[in-house]
Amino acid sequence: MTMPQHRRIGVTFQLAVVAFIVGATGLYAAPARATNSAVAPGGPAACQRLRALANDDLVITGARWLDAGPAPASAMLPMRAQPRLPAHCLIRGVLAPRVGVGATKYGLGFELRMPDAWNGRFLFQGGSGLDGVVAPAIGLAPTGDRGAVALARGFAVISSDGGHEGPSAAFAADQQARLDFAYAGLGPVAELGQRLVARYYGRPARDAYFAGCSNGGREAMVVAERFPTLFNGIIAGDPGFDLSKAATAEMWSVKHLSAIAPKDSRGFPILSEALTAEDLKLVASAVLQTCDARDGLRDGMINDVAACHFDPRQLLCKAGEGRQCLSESKVRALEAIFDGPRDSSGRPLYTSLPFDAGIDTPGWRIWKLGTSPTGTPNALDATLGVEAMRYYFMTPPDPAMTPSTFDFDRAQQVTAQTAALNDATGTFFSSYIARGGKLIIYQGMSDPVFSPNAIIGWYREVMSEYRQPEQWARLFLVPGMNHCGGGPATDQFDALTAIVRWTEDGEVPTRIIAHGAAFPGVTRPLCPYPEYARYHGGNSTDERSFECVIRP
Repeated sequence: MTMPQHRRIGVTFQLAVVAFIVGATGLYAAPARATNSAVAPGGPAACQRLRALANDDLVITGARWLDAGPAPASAMLPMRAQPRLPAHCLIRGVLAPRVGVGATKYGLGFELRMPDAWNGRFLFQGGSGLDGVVAPAIGLAPTGDRGAVALARGFAVISSDGGHEGPSAAFAADQQARLDFAYAGLGPVAELGQRLVARYYGRPARDAYFAGCSNGGREAMVVAERFPTLFNGIIAGDPGFDLSKAATAEMWSVKHLSAIAPKDSRGFPILSEALTAEDLKLVASAVLQTCDARDGLRDGMINDVAACHFDPRQLLCKAGEGRQCLSESKVRALEAIFDGPRDSSGRPLYTSLPFDAGIDTPGWRIWKLGTSPTGTPNALDATLGVEAMRYYFMTPPDPAMTPSTFDFDRAQQVTAQTAALNDATGTFFSSYIARGGKLIIYQGMSDPVFSPNAIIGWYREVMSEYRQPEQWARLFLVPGMNHCGGGPATDQFDALTAIVRWTEDGEVPTRIIAHGAAFPGVTRPLCPYPEYARYHGGNSTDERSFECVIRP
């Protein structure tokens, strides 16, 4: 009997690792703790020697030493300034290469960076979108301080392309590629990374972490649920954990916005003009007027989200009004989108979206409306979302599907097979908890694609199933933040330090201090759900003037 392909890392490689490492216990699980002192790396020569580990199941495409300097310019690094990286060993390769459906080459592409001054920790950097690209493994998300990436902090960092090349959803025609993207590729890449780290430094990592946002946040929850012995601490940002349902919501949103959008010369809806900038600003202002002060301070942020009840119908134009109000069709579209998709009998297919201050920002528009002035949309719901639904979520694929023809009565049926593989909706964590694993989830309240109400609902299930779940899992809501950042929010915060201190020192994160470009000079505490930040007096720009409280 042969081992599954992803598990066959190569007998020669495994024996080399075992022979080299003293006390290899922990290479197939999250490693045991060592000391906190920095570990001397192997250096340039040891980096080059890793090429010798290549075999039929492990292709090493690059192994080179890089001196300290700025990170390479890349679209994958959305920062004002490229972070400075330490001297490190860079390994690139493909695990389990194969030829799949349509004679397409597949395999788990990866990049591993191991710093000169290693702190003994390993980090798996989650992907984004439909993956398909190996992002620079520097530990970008979510560090808060964009310059202090995990690699610069001393972490060894690995990233992966999810098992396929290119951003297209066409990979899903291949069964194994679909499995790898959904979940199956995460464990083998994590195990390989830890083996390479141990081989290079001469000892295993002291602690293993996973951090990602968006699809990377979904992957973070996947590894907690399906690979509970591989990581000690996990950060899941704006996680698309119930992605198949969120994809259905994207079709619903495009359908309803297209229905009210003006048409171009070809008769196609101009999606970007379904709601104007003035419309969105009007809604955001009304939401703030209704809900902002409920946390004790009118400051442009809605902390007490549970107390915010906004009805867009209050903006409906009355007879004779034409400005500073919304037409009936626009109100209905907003109601439909924020209520969430439903089938013809009114049964919910996803959760509702909360109204929040970030609705009139670029981060909200790019998902729901886009900026295209023609009937060819560039909104992510209408491009990335539609393609993903056609080829990945629907089984069998339906290349001809459009949001206007999508059958919402059959939504759960046609997405069921992918949902079973892809969605990280489980709440059974006995092994992860028993091993002392910790989980931090953060969620932007103005996220236009993954509803905050969905992750709140999931966390409430966990709270009902476990005694004192806050001892191992905490959810932090970020008022005003769009998807993984942006918006009128204090969207910069150091979740990485929080998870390390909690995992290694038992320092429970009772609040995480945040700041953001939208509010210069202002700090705020992010509070663990169900607590929220309430102003108790004093300097309104200082987080110390707020306390984390639970609504009575």
